[in-house]
Amino acid sequence: MIAEVKKNAEQKMGKTVEALKADLGKIRTGRAHTGLLDHVMVDYYGNPTPLPQVANVTLLDGRTIGVNPWEKKMVTVVEKAIRDADLGLNPATQGDIIRVPMPALTEERRRDLIKVVRHEGENARVAVRNIRRDANNQLKDLLKKKAVAEDEERRAQDDIQKLTDRSIAEIDKALEVKEVDLMAI
Repeated sequence: MIAEVKKNAEQKMGKTVEALKADLGKIRTGRAHTGLLDHVMVDYYGNPTPLPQVANVTLLDGRTIGVNPWEKKMVTVVEKAIRDADLGLNPATQGDIIRVPMPALTEERRRDLIKVVRHEGENARVAVRNIRRDANNQLKDLLKKKAVAEDEERRAQDDIQKLTDRSIAEIDKALEVKEVDLMAI
């Protein structure tokens, strides 16, 4: 039973860290990366479809994303979808390819984005601590039901604390990397 509680807590903490990394990936830095357009939805013959399913998304250079729709008549639809995605991007069509230049970030905007990143990190830390609390409560319930001994329960709580510390360290590392990335010009 203790192993199940620990495994469950470890999985949830891992998912929390992965969710944070995915959220941080959506926050735009000065450099281009294809993941920025992954959640852009294109009206593909009446069906909202993710951009990567209707076009080839590549990096043309460090500051430009290239989008090459698989059908020529989709070029204007894809360009409109990128413009309407509220990412602050201004795509330009050149023949069959759509060039999406990344505008340079101002110092003030960088600081605002760092505040957003830190807020996301704090939310992830709170989520990890809540998972720890729930796991510890489950262990205490097992102890009350006399399903486990006191020393087993205490050892399991120590293990869960170590999991928590490791997850929070991963969160801090991800935040540090993102902040450095945001401040790089």
